[in-house]
Amino acid sequence: MTNTLEVGGSERQFVELTGALNRQLFDVQPACLRRTGGLVFRVGEIPEFPPGGSLFRLQAQKARLAMVRFMREKKTQVAHAFDFYTNIMLAPAARFAGVPVIIGGHRQIGDLLSPAQFRVQAMAFRFCDRVICNSQAAATRLREAGIADKKLVVIPNGLPAALFSEVAPAIPKRAGWVRIGMVARMNDPVKNHSAFLRAAARLSAACSTVEFLMVGDGSLRPSLEKLAGDLGIAERVTFTGERHDIPAILASLDISVLVSGSESLSNVVLESMATGLPVVANRVGGNPELIRPGETGDLVEPGNEEQLTTSLLRLVRNPSLRLSYGANGRAFARSQFHITQIATRYEQLYSSLLEEKR
Repeated sequence: MTNTLEVGGSERQFVELTGALNRQLFDVQPACLRRTGGLVFRVGEIPEFPPGGSLFRLQAQKARLAMVRFMREKKTQVAHAFDFYTNIMLAPAARFAGVPVIIGGHRQIGDLLSPAQFRVQAMAFRFCDRVICNSQAAATRLREAGIADKKLVVIPNGLPAALFSEVAPAIPKRAGWVRIGMVARMNDPVKNHSAFLRAAARLSAACSTVEFLMVGDGSLRPSLEKLAGDLGIAERVTFTGERHDIPAILASLDISVLVSGSESLSNVVLESMATGLPVVANRVGGNPELIRPGETGDLVEPGNEEQLTTSLLRLVRNPSLRLSYGANGRAFARSQFHITQIATRYEQLYSSLLEEKR
């Protein structure tokens, strides 16, 4: 179960995983709290259990009871909550329904949760047999908060096979130009789009043949478009809006950037590596687990926009370095993060926990 079907990293992982699990071993029933967002078309009319405006008021309790009835009716054997809101909603409902195996999900570092939210989630994890983290950094945060080490399992994000295939660029490249892109929803300041735009302004002053793509949408987009204008680079920056053809968008780039202030295991970094792009990202969360400086990309210190600009300018001026980083990253992503490998790890976990309970 996931929260919504918005076009975000966790939601895309939810869709990819539910599609990759072996249907000969498991009867998979995806569900959500609210059936809304751009990924609805990928999963269809799956059950939803809307909690209303609060996770603790009457509507939320009714939703939990509906979950209990649903799981009992389906004789559910494994209940897997994928993110923060579903941890709190699904885990206690599954325990009440008598589900043998309950799994929680922690797909962020936790620094974006309030102390109260973090405590409530920790309480929900008490109902879980295991908690799956998608990075070592996320697991370390829970371990430091007192979650038993034996309860924590690290399974990284998986990449669909389509990302390793050659696709035509969604936006044709211009001869002699270097295109740098950032893929991130524009609904949270932690993604730090403004730092990317300020670095873009510096790069534009230093190089006349560099252009920028900002992929995503959200409430912050108007202010970011204004900032691009204020910095004098509006003609260099293309805002694409929300896109569902990410492989083709990434094929349109020469360099991928992620300057978010908080990440567990970034889908954008992984997807960029899978398509053979060099990546420049902040040294936060699980990014060091993916990017090997000097081999697959560069890590820069959060808030150090001068270092960000320097790293990007070096890649802009060095095509052979871009190719080297991209080839190394692609090989690493293919060997460690293909969705079939990741789905197998989930299947093995489900089976081993069911065997324990028997």
